[in-house]
Amino acid sequence: MPTATHSAGMPASEEPATKARFFSTRQIIAGIIFTIFSFWLATVVPTIEIAWVSGILMLTIYLFAFEVVGVDVAAASVMVILGLTSLLAPYMGLQQGLVDTQHIFDGFSSNAVMSIIAVMIIGAGLDKTGLMSKVASFILKIGGTTEARIIPIISGTVGIISSFMQNVGAAALFLPVVSRISARSGLPMSRLLMPMGFTAILGGTVTMVGSSPLILLNDLILTSNKALPADSQMDTWGLFSVTPVGLALVATGIIYFVLAGRFVLPKGKTKADSNLSSTDPMKYFRDVYNMDYALNEIVVLDGSKLIGQKLDDVEGKYRIRIIANKLTGEASTVGPGTLARDTEFQAGMVLGVVAAPGHLDYFVEKYGLKKRDALRTFVDVLSTAKAGIAEIVIPPGSNMIGKSARDVWMRKTYGLAMVGLHRSGKTLGEGDDIRNMPFEAGDTLIVHTTWRALDRIVGDKNFVVVTTEYPHEEKLRPEKLKWAGLFFGIALFLVLFTDLRLSIALLTGAIGMVLAGVLKIEEAYDAVSWKTVFLLASLIPLGLAVETSGSAQWIAQQVLVVVGDAPIWVIQSAVAILATFFTLVMSNVGATVLLVPLAVNIALGVGANPAVFALTVAIATSNSFIIPTHQVNALIMGPAGYTVPDFMKAGGIMTILFLVVMMIMMGLVF
Repeated sequence: MPTATHSAGMPASEEPATKARFFSTRQIIAGIIFTIFSFWLATVVPTIEIAWVSGILMLTIYLFAFEVVGVDVAAASVMVILGLTSLLAPYMGLQQGLVDTQHIFDGFSSNAVMSIIAVMIIGAGLDKTGLMSKVASFILKIGGTTEARIIPIISGTVGIISSFMQNVGAAALFLPVVSRISARSGLPMSRLLMPMGFTAILGGTVTMVGSSPLILLNDLILTSNKALPADSQMDTWGLFSVTPVGLALVATGIIYFVLAGRFVLPKGKTKADSNLSSTDPMKYFRDVYNMDYALNEIVVLDGSKLIGQKLDDVEGKYRIRIIANKLTGEASTVGPGTLARDTEFQAGMVLGVVAAPGHLDYFVEKYGLKKRDALRTFVDVLSTAKAGIAEIVIPPGSNMIGKSARDVWMRKTYGLAMVGLHRSGKTLGEGDDIRNMPFEAGDTLIVHTTWRALDRIVGDKNFVVVTTEYPHEEKLRPEKLKWAGLFFGIALFLVLFTDLRLSIALLTGAIGMVLAGVLKIEEAYDAVSWKTVFLLASLIPLGLAVETSGSAQWIAQQVLVVVGDAPIWVIQSAVAILATFFTLVMSNVGATVLLVPLAVNIALGVGANPAVFALTVAIATSNSFIIPTHQVNALIMGPAGYTVPDFMKAGGIMTILFLVVMMIMMGLVF
């Protein structure tokens, strides 16, 4: 894989700023276009209420599509704007606010939001028991090392697991599992991660708790019922109502990669040599990331010009990374809370350095240092049994997104000395200003760390540790597996065989796991993606405004003018394609909230079943494979070294197969 290159004459440090200015220009131009379109729309809609709701809809789509702010911030801002319309109604030409302020925060107590919180906690509880490690061992036992056998086993397992928990959570759990399988089988990560990721997304369509749009759907149906006459009101869907469609989609994904994987998946590099206890732990990173780094020990001699300077003064300039140091008469310092970028060089100091041989030799010659032939001072603390190179991914929802390694003092705070950053198919290293680059979802960090420090962040929701083949302390609670299984079974029983609300049934399982000690309450809090919670809860009032203002009905009427004479299946397919497009440019939750009221009104206009059209939207918003905008795709992009063309090649065919299979199955089942 080639290393990053820069435009001629442009220093690496200037590139991020240039990129930021480019996106700002794009956002400004798009904002002007959206504003003009909103003003035009206000002149053609029948009422002032619809005009204002349409304007807020355009604002929402703009904020989501062009990432002006985070999607959760955008959703919360829209919710606040809807609340303020009650105060500003006289100035807006309205009789009352677009949403009653008594109900503006109903989303936070909604059945859908509480169900998602419970699903996340239950998923974390099952993971804490070590179930995933057992699953990996089982897959290797029955699948061997053959790609044609391992892919369907991994994909089928992830598909089933993601039907009962958030698909990005299932993918995050299985990322280290796939890494372990790759290391033991010799199969490249790039041949395994995309099938796993795609079926994790597809698995979210197997049950009504598998993805946020399906969890949200029943609440949106109840909201739509408020504006419908009694004879047109819809029934809500049961837990397994969508299962035949979802299983067909999962099976399609598995068969697709088994038959066509050799043609659509990138070849990648084998991870057979990535076992970090081997004699050459850097071989895998040289092969995959083209990083010719080695670990060396150097001594700062008396009279060296390096004395008095700080780590920060030389590391980026000379493309080296210092991971350990020792002063005469003192203990070696390595790991969290020790080395910081303001550490000052002193005479007699011994340094542990990770660098390319050429860069290190130049640094040693420049400052008159002594390079030792082998490790002596750090032979124990930096042995492969205690430290080494690892891969870590920044997952969607991480608090690290938008911050740089320098912002969080990563080496000192976490004990992670970043030596490379892989993003969008390019690998950047020391000298490319990687420590000043704000992290993005899907970034793969190549770090040198102690295994103890790596163990500490395994359960940190801000990171996904890809490297698994290292000596680590077991922090799981396998003795709690029976309790976790019991409360998962109780939750499932309550969902299937009682009339209890979904949220209460699932929370029974979640709280049971906490009381049984499967999870500590702090771990339960950490398991929840609060960004997803705020996104979902904040958008529910927007869906209410779209429905009650008549906006959905008016838009549906305009759509019917275009496709009203077509067969119902053609109109339903058009709704599915529209939902697919929306989910590529904005969150699947946002697309669902915006399109379900529209789909319901279109169905009523053509005499179709509105509940089926609403379900079509909720399923189609999982059809996100062409570009890595879905959280699962962003998560797997870095570790496998995928590029956007890789997703377009494999995802383009998957998108078409998804639409065809979904429409056929919905026609047969409903």
